[in-house]
Amino acid sequence: MDIEAIIADLIGGNIVILLLALFIILCIFLGIRIVPQSEKHVVERFGRLRSVLGPGINFIVPFLDKVRHRISILERQLPTHSQDAITSDNVLVQVDTSVFYRILEPEKTVYRIRDVDGAITTTVTGIVRAEIGKMELDEVQSNRSVLIQQIKEHVADAVDNWGIEVTRAEILDVNLDQATREAMLQQLNAERERRAAVTRAEGQKRSVELNADAELYAAKQAAEARRLQADAEAYATRVVAEAIAVGGLEAVQYNIALKQVEGITAMGASPGSNTIVVPADAVDAFGKAFQMLKGRSA
Repeated sequence: MDIEAIIADLIGGNIVILLLALFIILCIFLGIRIVPQSEKHVVERFGRLRSVLGPGINFIVPFLDKVRHRISILERQLPTHSQDAITSDNVLVQVDTSVFYRILEPEKTVYRIRDVDGAITTTVTGIVRAEIGKMELDEVQSNRSVLIQQIKEHVADAVDNWGIEVTRAEILDVNLDQATREAMLQQLNAERERRAAVTRAEGQKRSVELNADAELYAAKQAAEARRLQADAEAYATRVVAEAIAVGGLEAVQYNIALKQVEGITAMGASPGSNTIVVPADAVDAFGKAFQMLKGRSA
């Protein structure tokens, strides 16, 4: 009986030690939490927020603390959302938007908002409608980058209390209804026709200007030619006057008579000429020329 009691005591003691060892192992297993790089864990104690575990090895109190939420901190993209909006010039447009965000403070996201994606989508819808309502259609089409920046800033302010960072907001497309498209097409065609008419008018104007410049240039050249001719005639007159002043009237008469003789000689020497033209004063001209030659030789 004593041996059996001793054996029973040993077995009972080993069981207690074994159970104690298992309890310690379980506590270690429950107290160590390894968090992946892309996540953060929200820890609660008796239903209240205790801490937020970051990436790596973390320790909690077993049986008291419990990891209630595992939140991914990777960047997320909301599904493309289409919504209607009216511009300041009363044009109905359909805007396709997409938003990228990531969670920075999981404790705010968990305890302040239930549906993060739905809340952000609703916020973006209201902001897009408000911002487009301040702009005309042409501004929406041409200043899309400015509109995107304004939407991103307003969305970031709205979701700041949720521990969320909006990394990017995009306007993928701005669609118009069929009637507006047809009206814009007509306006575009009219604008093209107006530009073509302006181009033709400018071409005609330029042609007239070039013709006027050409006529002005021709008139200037003709005037310059007349001026040169007048200068030449004036120069010839001045030379004759100087010759008269130097040689006297007899030299002039001699030159005139000599020219007459040369002209008559040229006419007589022509092979096709059968007629001799003798001016009425030819004898006097020969006589005067002979006397002048005789006077010069003397």
